[in-house]
Amino acid sequence: MADSVLIEGLMIETVVGVYDWEREVTQTLVADLEMAWDNRVPGASDNVADALDYALVSDRVVGCLQQLQPKLLEHGAEVVARVLQQEFGVGWVRLKLRKPGAVPAAQSVGVCIERGVR
Repeated sequence: MADSVLIEGLMIETVVGVYDWEREVTQTLVADLEMAWDNRVPGASDNVADALDYALVSDRVVGCLQQLQPKLLEHGAEVVARVLQQEFGVGWVRLKLRKPGAVPAAQSVGVCIERGVR
């Protein structure tokens, strides 16, 4: 199956980072998600109950990272991927998690992971 659901540019305000000052402020993370999902059923039925609800997924990703307050982007990405697979039945996910402004000479830095079988 080559179908997927995309969420791009999801902005999350949370505590993130390893330095003491980073643990005292919120910073913005940006998430891009691609999740394997068979879109034939909702495509035929036009019923949201048959679709992967990207609003619910977005809310869960934001809530997860706000609660987790990860030190490392790698840890945040792993936890989010696991949540998506366990709670939403997503068999495969590609997740980019970026931290804009973390390196002054770069627009953003981040990680990209893929988990599961497509």
